[in-house]
Amino acid sequence: MRWSKTYIPTLREVPSEAELISHQLLLRAGFIRKLAAGVYIYLPLMQRVIKKFSDIVRDEMDKSGALEITMPVLHPAEIWQESNRYETAGKELMKLKDRHQHDLVLGPTHEEIVTFLLRGELRSYKQLPINLYQIQVKFRDEIRPRFGLMRGREFIMKDAYTFDADDESFAIAYKKMVDAYFAIFKKAGLDTKKVESDTGAMGGKAAHEFMLIVDTAGGEEVILFCDKCDYAANVEKATFRETNLPETDSEMKATEDVATPNAGTIEEVTDFLKIKAHRLVKTLIYLADGKPVAAMVRGDRELNMTKLTNQVGAVELELAPAEVVEEVTGCPVGYAGPIGMAQEIPLIVDNEVTRIKNFVVGANKNEVHTINVNLDRDFKATKIGDIINAPVGEQCPNCDGILHAKKGIEVGNTFMLGTKYSESLNATFTDTDGNEKPFLMGSYGIGITRTPQAAIERFHDEKGIQWPKNIAPFLVEIIPLNYAKDEHKEAAERLYNELTSNGIDCLLDDRTERAGVKFNDADLIGVPIQLIIGDKSLQQGKIEVKNRQTGEKSLFDINNMTEEVTKLLGQIN
Repeated sequence: MRWSKTYIPTLREVPSEAELISHQLLLRAGFIRKLAAGVYIYLPLMQRVIKKFSDIVRDEMDKSGALEITMPVLHPAEIWQESNRYETAGKELMKLKDRHQHDLVLGPTHEEIVTFLLRGELRSYKQLPINLYQIQVKFRDEIRPRFGLMRGREFIMKDAYTFDADDESFAIAYKKMVDAYFAIFKKAGLDTKKVESDTGAMGGKAAHEFMLIVDTAGGEEVILFCDKCDYAANVEKATFRETNLPETDSEMKATEDVATPNAGTIEEVTDFLKIKAHRLVKTLIYLADGKPVAAMVRGDRELNMTKLTNQVGAVELELAPAEVVEEVTGCPVGYAGPIGMAQEIPLIVDNEVTRIKNFVVGANKNEVHTINVNLDRDFKATKIGDIINAPVGEQCPNCDGILHAKKGIEVGNTFMLGTKYSESLNATFTDTDGNEKPFLMGSYGIGITRTPQAAIERFHDEKGIQWPKNIAPFLVEIIPLNYAKDEHKEAAERLYNELTSNGIDCLLDDRTERAGVKFNDADLIGVPIQLIIGDKSLQQGKIEVKNRQTGEKSLFDINNMTEEVTKLLGQIN
């Protein structure tokens, strides 16, 4: 491909709308352009990246025995209502009506549709197992679309669905898909980690995410992992064992209200009362599907909204606004407590609170706290469970190792759906004994547009992108410093024809721009190998070769370039 014959609108300035470095670089390097919030146009370079990554995905899916199909984006609402997800999927589900006022859904995923397909087609265990996949556009009405292709309202995803007759067969299918995912990401030059995750609105028995570890702000999720065993989970799912149990009293004491003037935060209250943070128990008010609930956690812990959402069985959970807190507690924000609330609401208490005697809570009075409070004696919990983030430095739930944390970006996920969709949609088969049973299902997704941006978040420098070779838009960029000069043009055209005829994907910068502009653009778009044609090197019969990933430069014989470039490509990621 010649630069003059394609469309690469590079930018010098950093777009103000882009927060993440990967989003900035996709815009600056001319890969994407924004149409609306969370909706992007994929320009020629991005289209090439998407195709290359899609080809990798297709290759490994086909090797695993999965069969490619294409399902509609537009879904009748009745199918989603049948699975009970029309309402429970939340506000991210894009809904619309046609001219006949029929309710429709723009598909964010296709569990319902693929189950609808097979419930009328597969009748016997002899037709199982089966794995169907597609690569297709998806829609989600994100409340805050941001970070470019990371959290968009329209995106491309590979989704696959397995159907099995029994647990043994499903375990084999699930492992095949996990192995295929590792192969896909490895081939794409990405080292991923499989971690336990929450099943969320997808439902099912268990789930895993494939995370790309990054050191930047793009690491939107925290991963907890053990330093001794293979335990790893995202923060929404991670559990732990407390290594050093905090001190607590042996006997219960009488409660007492204590004035705490100008003390509304954890730090202010603990400093005023001269206690450690674990002795102060926070009472937090949330809205679960619009209705207030209270949650209690130790002052030195962070509440986990996903865990709380699961405990109360809500679709949507948000921190209650100040006016709701005041209405429920009868006092300003900062002094809520479980005793004597103005309204009786569900109270979810974290497991750790049950192990403390004589803790401190808000008194539901302005600038007042109650000391020596005890669960069961002074108030009752509606439910007790794990509702906090697993803290770094605590013990692994599976061994005596210690939990550590890293940031990551989710690039793939796998769900053990069980019979959630087959039962609700009445999708059954006849087993070996002639009995009707619901299919055992699995669901598997890879972000086709999200993964390349995640790769940029992982691989970049101050000058631009450093693409892994197998998903780079081109493998080689040929840069004649002065294309108008006959010697430069002749050498560039010779190299271009030679390399492309040998199957090496090349971009020839045939513009008449200054050398500095070409160098800047080359580093910005991030093609793995740059072949630089200049007077000094040509006089020696050489070409300067730059490895974009390392910045290393070498001189190669112009008459041996195919062999040298092929060798260099074999050495880089």
